[in-house]
Amino acid sequence: MRHRKDGRKLGRTASHRKAMLANMAANLFLHKQIRTTHPKALEARRLAETLITKAKKGDLHSRRLVLKIIPHKDVVKILFDEIAPQYADRNGGYTRIIKLGQRKNDAAHVSILALVDFDPSADAKKAPAKKEKAKEVAAPAVAEEATTEPVEEVEVVTEEDETPEATTEESEKSETETDKS
Repeated sequence: MRHRKDGRKLGRTASHRKAMLANMAANLFLHKQIRTTHPKALEARRLAETLITKAKKGDLHSRRLVLKIIPHKDVVKILFDEIAPQYADRNGGYTRIIKLGQRKNDAAHVSILALVDFDPSADAKKAPAKKEKAKEVAAPAVAEEATTEPVEEVEVVTEEDETPEATTEESEKSETETDKS
């Protein structure tokens, strides 16, 4: 009997299940939402919410506990520096599951696991600042190139402007090509 054995096995070995759920939680923290089957989303939510709760403490011990589960330092940095501060005043319920229906090929129930009330403006503020600086640097270089190079005049030749000599040479070439074949 399975009394007091919580969690789903998801048709995988323990090591595969642990790695899969850790990767799903890491991708959730990176992309702020993931699309997966409903049972996997339920299990990934359990793990993600415990990791966010540990990240809210913010101490070194919590960081090391999270690194044991998600061994990607860049993801853990995002979790501790961006995600956890936004949920500082929230007591649980950091994620939501939105049911999408069934997949066409195998009729599996598909859901979206997303972070609740996450303000992407923190990410958006960082990205445009870098782009604006890049544009400022690139714009003068393009303007200098355009002013230093002289513009060459190009003559446009139409079919009417062709000389009769050119047409006879082309016709001779096409006749020799047909003779060879």
